[in-house]
Parts: sequence; C-alpha cells; structure tokens
Amino acid sequence: MKFVPKALAGWFAPREAEAAGALPVRLGGRGSFSASTTPAQVKGFDQPLVWVTVALMLWGLVMVYSASIAMPDNPKFVFYSHTHFVIRHAMSMTVAFVAALIAFQIPIQTWERLAPWLFVISLVLLILVLGIGRGVNGAKRWISLGAMNFQPSELAKFAVLLYASDYMVRKMEVKEHFFRAVAPMAVAVAVIGLLLLAEPDMGAFMVIAVIAMGILFLGGVNARMFFLIAAVIVVAFGLMIAFSEWRRERIFAYLDPWNEKYSMGKGYQLSHSLIAIGRGEIFGVGLGGSVEKLHWLPEAHTDFLLAVIGEEFGLVGVVTVIGLFLWMTRRIMHIGRQAIALDRVFAGLVAQGVGVWMGFQAFINMGVNLGALPTKGLTLPLMSYGGSAILINLVAIAVVLRVDYENRQLMHGGRV
Repeated sequence: MKFVPKALAGWFAPREAEAAGALPVRLGGRGSFSASTTPAQVKGFDQPLVWVTVALMLWGLVMVYSASIAMPDNPKFVFYSHTHFVIRHAMSMTVAFVAALIAFQIPIQTWERLAPWLFVISLVLLILVLGIGRGVNGAKRWISLGAMNFQPSELAKFAVLLYASDYMVRKMEVKEHFFRAVAPMAVAVAVIGLLLLAEPDMGAFMVIAVIAMGILFLGGVNARMFFLIAAVIVVAFGLMIAFSEWRRERIFAYLDPWNEKYSMGKGYQLSHSLIAIGRGEIFGVGLGGSVEKLHWLPEAHTDFLLAVIGEEFGLVGVVTVIGLFLWMTRRIMHIGRQAIALDRVFAGLVAQGVGVWMGFQAFINMGVNLGALPTKGLTLPLMSYGGSAILINLVAIAVVLRVDYENRQLMHGGRV
C-alpha cells in the first residue's frame, strides 16, 4: 500500500477494471477490485468532520488566550508574557497538525501491526515518568522535552485504543469465553491503571477503562460478561474513593460545594465554575469579559475552559460546544459502523473507540464544569490548553479520517 502522495485529501492512481457496470468485489476479505471500465473515483474524506474539528480547535485557541491573559499578574507566572500560553498553544496545534497529516498517510493495516508496539512504548513511558517526570501540584505526569512537556497518559489512551481493537480482532472466535477473551485484556488495562494511579491520574485511567470496555462491547463480547466487567470497575473505583481521604473529600465537596468547610478548599473550583456559568446567563458577558478568569477560577485555561466559555458566551455558547461534540461523536461512530459493514473490523473498532474516547472525555469535563459530576482533572478535547493532549487528539481524528478515506476507496471500487 503506497502512502497518499498529496496533503490531506490525496488520491490513489485510478485502477482499470475488466467489465462494465459491475459492483466492487471483495478479494479474500482484504481488498476489492472494480469490474468497471470506468476509472475509480475516490470521494476524498469526511470534510464536515474536518471543519467541526477545526472550528473546535480555533475556538479553543481564542478561549485559551482569553482565559490565560491575566495569568502573568500572578507571582507564579510573573516572568511570562500575556501571550505566553496562547503562543505555546498555537505552536502545539501546528505540531499536532503536521503529526495528523503524517498519521493520515499511514494505512490502517500498518496501524494494526503497530498496535502492540505502541502499547509497550506507552507502558515504558508510564514507568519512566514515575522516575524522571516533572511534578506539578503533587502529581508526576509530564516528561519535559524542552520546548514542550509530554504526558504519557495521553499516548496510553491512543495505544490502548489500538491494542484493544487489534486484540478483539484476534480473539473474535473466542469472544464468548470470559477467561480466554476478556481476562488478558483486563490484566493489560489493570497494569496501565496501576501505573496511572501511581502518578496519580485517576481521570486518565477512567477514560482508558471506558475505551477498553467500549471496544469489548462493540466487538461483540457477551453482554452478561460486559455488565460483569462494568460492575467490577464501578466497585473498584468505589473502593479507591472509599480508601482515599482526599478523594472522599472531593466527593463531599461536590455534593455541597457551598459549605464553608469546602468552599475555600476542595469545592473552590466547582463553586467558582458555577459562579462563572451563572454570570453568563443566556448570551454571556462578551468575549474577554470574564471576571472569574482573573485569578478566581483555577485552571481556567485547561480543566475549566468551559466555565469561561459559559461566562463569556452564556448558555448559547455552552449548548453550541455540547452540540459540536455530540455531532462529532455521532459522525465518528457512523464511520466506524460503515467500516465494520465493509468487513473491516479493526478499522471500525478503532473509529468507534475514538468516538467513545472523545465523547466520554468531553462528557466528563462538561459534567465537572456544570457541577453534574465530581471534580476531575480532565481537559476538554481539542479545546483546552495542553500540547500532548492536542497532539494525540488530532492524530486520533486523523486516523478516523483515514478509516473514512479507505471506506470510500472500497465503496468506489478502489483497493486498500
């Protein structure tokens, strides 16, 4: 399979066929050929998905600038310029765009071969970050690369996504047997989880667990086993909260953030997020008019970017963001179903896994900002400040676009 020669759209050379008017024919489940004398016409890629992704990223860039513009007034960032964070975010977006172009050129079959190796690399990096990682607020989650800090947990999400999809394809014949089909994958996720909890990064572990469970379910694992796994994971998270005092405090603060015991402690971020969204009312106070970003709301440019959107754009802005993520998730899932219908199970599971990932992480972040869920350190995909998150998110979207591109190739008589 040759790489696509042109930028994002690229076309393969037309393939001539043998007889007119026939439909594409599968060849051993691997590819297809056209039985028409008319050259195959490739329809490109899913442009609406590209434009929604670009819209979210550009809106995120504007909001990162708005939310971080006052941060140099803080003694902690006194040596930073007012454009420090937006410039770094723009640089991260540029690097991510280049990486996404490269990722789009890679055939899905190549990603399938790379899946186990990426999983091993992510494990090594998660171990490495515990030793040489950069600590921030008591957590060691980043490896300093000079120009940017890389977060191995972001790569782990993508690696688990590919590995779980490849695993389900290999175990398709025994998917009804718990210990032969599910237990090995459960052990792999548990190892990742232990390393993430050692950082600690429970939010990333939650996302990875949901990605793995989602792919197992979509891959056809017995429903009873799926619900058993779900129950075990829920119990496990419950025990982690029960035996961790600071996690219990976070739950109590979520239940009553206005209590004087929590309002200046564990409930501080949530209470100020709710104040910001309340100030925005229907149409917001206007771009740049947020008061909560002026050193009241911590992490306004990362975890609580939606609160600043709510204050400056009001209910209209929040509903627009929710609508864009809902449309994106639905579209990605559709591309995955289309791939499975074309007998491309790995490609379909990867695409649907990305949909589960983006949808679930956005849901958690929005729920936290709106006070519907306990506070958890998860960014808003494609929008929040963060170099490695933007990089891996955009690579994942590029892989989905590659799945869609290859789907269109097959449906129009090409080969993959």
